[in-house]
This record gives sequence, C-alpha cells and structure tokens, in this order.
Amino acid sequence: MRRRLRLVKPGLRLRLTLLYSGLFFAAGTTLLITTYLLTARAMNEQLVTRLPDKIISRLAPPVPKEGMAVRVNDTFVRQIEVGKAGVLEEVLRNSVVIMVVVGVLAILFGWLMTDRALRPLHQVTSAAERLSESTLHERIALAGPRDDVKRLADTFDAMLDRLQRSFDAQRRFVSNASHELRTPIAINRTLIEVALEEPDVSDDLRSLAKSLLGTNARHERLIEGLLLLARSEHEIVACKPIDLDHLIHSVLEQLESVTQRRKLTVQADLTPSEVGGEPALIERCVFNLLENAAKYNVRDGRIWVALARDADETTLTVENTGPVIPAHEVDDLFEPFRRLQDRVGSATGAGLGLSIVRAIVTAHGGVVSAAPRPSGGLSVTIRLPMPPESGRGG
Repeated sequence: MRRRLRLVKPGLRLRLTLLYSGLFFAAGTTLLITTYLLTARAMNEQLVTRLPDKIISRLAPPVPKEGMAVRVNDTFVRQIEVGKAGVLEEVLRNSVVIMVVVGVLAILFGWLMTDRALRPLHQVTSAAERLSESTLHERIALAGPRDDVKRLADTFDAMLDRLQRSFDAQRRFVSNASHELRTPIAINRTLIEVALEEPDVSDDLRSLAKSLLGTNARHERLIEGLLLLARSEHEIVACKPIDLDHLIHSVLEQLESVTQRRKLTVQADLTPSEVGGEPALIERCVFNLLENAAKYNVRDGRIWVALARDADETTLTVENTGPVIPAHEVDDLFEPFRRLQDRVGSATGAGLGLSIVRAIVTAHGGVVSAAPRPSGGLSVTIRLPMPPESGRGG
C-alpha cells in the first residue's frame, strides 16, 4: 500500500522568519542593483566625459580652440574602461558578500526576535492545551503591556470564567436532579414491595402492584441512563489501561441469560487489546452495545463480536441479525429518545442505549459508526485510541 507523503506545514515562527528574511534580501538586492547602476553612471561621467585639464594638456599638446573637441589616446581610454570595470566588479563583489553576511545575521536575529515576540502566544497556547474540565480554575494571567496578545489572553481568561460557572452549575444540577429524581422513585418501589408482602392482598391489587413495579423499574433505568449520558459527555479525567477483551468476555457472561432465553448464537473473535479510559464508562459502553445487539434481534438470531487492534487504535465491531433497517435511519439510532418503531423490542426501550455509547466513545477520543446489514440487522463499529503507555508494540 502506498503511503501519501504529508507536507508538514511550517510553524508561525519559521514562516515569520522566512518572511522577514525574504523582505530583507529583496530590499538588499534592490539597493545593491541601484547602487551598482548609480556608481557605473557616476564613474562614466567623471572619468570619460569630464577629464581634468592637466590630462588633456599632456595628451593633446596643441591648445585646442574654444569649443573644439579633444581626441584622447585610445590606449588611455581603454585603461580607463578597464579600471572602471574593475572598480565596479570590486564594488559588486564586496556588496554581495556584505549583503550575504548581514543577511545571515538578520535571519538569526529575526529567529531570536520572533521567538521573543511569540512567547506570549506560546503561553496562551500551552494554557489552552493544559486546561480541561477539571482544571478550569487555572488562568493565563498574562503580564505585560496592553497589546493585542494581552487582550487575547484576557479574553481567554474571561471565557474560562464563564465556562467554569457553566460547568459548576451543570454539576450542581446533575447532583440535585439525581437526588430529587431517585428518591421518590425509590420510595415508590419500597411502598409497592411492602404492599406486595401483605398476606391479604387481593389478586387484582397484586397484579396492579407488579405492573407498577415494572413501570417504576423502567423509570429508574431511564433516570440512570439520563444521568449516565450527562456524565459521559464530560471529559475523561481518570484514564486507566483497560483489557478490552476481558471486559467483553465479562459483559457476555452478564448477558448470557438474555441470549439463552432468546436462543441467540454469539460468535466472538477477540484479539487481546488494551485501551485507555474510565473502566466504568467503557464497561457500560460495551454492555449497551451488546445489549442492543441482543435486544433488537430476532429469535434464533446471531451476534458477531470482533475485536482487532493495530499500532494506533483498537476496533470493536458488533453485528446482529434482525429486521432490515433503512440506511437513512441509522444515524437516528444515536440520537436520545429516538427509536425505530419497526425494530423488535423498540417499544420497551428508552432510546438512550446507543446515545450513551456514542457519548462515551467521543469522550474517550474515539469514533463510532453504524451501517445496516443487507440481510437485516445492524453493524456498529467503535474505534478507540491506544493508551499512551502501551506504545506501538505488537
């Protein structure tokens, strides 16, 4: 396979240095040519047109009449021309040497001065690369005169202030929502379970209580999914190495009862692979993906799980049989609360499974894509970057 050569774009410091150097050499060349032409013209006027009277008297003894032209010896004229050419050549050579030497010094000086001028921008860039959701309290606090770079740094600090207030408000909202939503649902579940334990409960009331328990359980799963979705969209701070193949085996064991009940055949081709991320979120991502493949499958269907890795990333592909899905509706599966009505089991889901998968994968710096299978079902592919400490070894 041919690899296309990628042209590395020079940095701002190098581009500015090249620009300054090009302008210097352009101005120096213009000055050199102008000086050369003016010197040649001046020498031609002084040495040929206006010869001194003493030289004229020696070369032409008869005193010429006024207005009469003096004919100078041809040999002397040639000597003047040769001397003039030598002087011009010496001036040109020395000027070129001086311009090259000064040009090299100008390049070095421009390189150093460009670094000094761009140092505040480097400080702003370093701060922007260092900052994350957990370090929004840090500021650039650039000192110096009130120039354009200082204004940029102050504007960036003001933006960080607004972001920090926004993130703090979001954390408080998620925390409060988690408490306010979970508490009444947990109380309802407890009350219903206590009512079911009463010995004199009628069959109608027991059936109603079981229905309410099912509804309550769906509400609990919906709230957990919403909170997990909000958490998944945040940046991952604690990144740990995870054996993805072992994690997939564990999730398949958890879903074994579901696959056996629906008589699904699972075929797993797992290559030992390691990714970096938050273990709880990665496990939930894999669980949602495999649960989606089992839940929206057909009876006696199949599930294919493939895990591969290369030097840069780990690829997890999950395919399942099922009803035919139109290609234009695949992207809708990753939107919250979007369910395809003709999918098996779509009425019982909250429509958050693949949304959470995409949020977790994106937060970990990966990409997720899906495509319908021609014979029915869905194929979902996840690509996660390799952890930095794993290197590029095979």
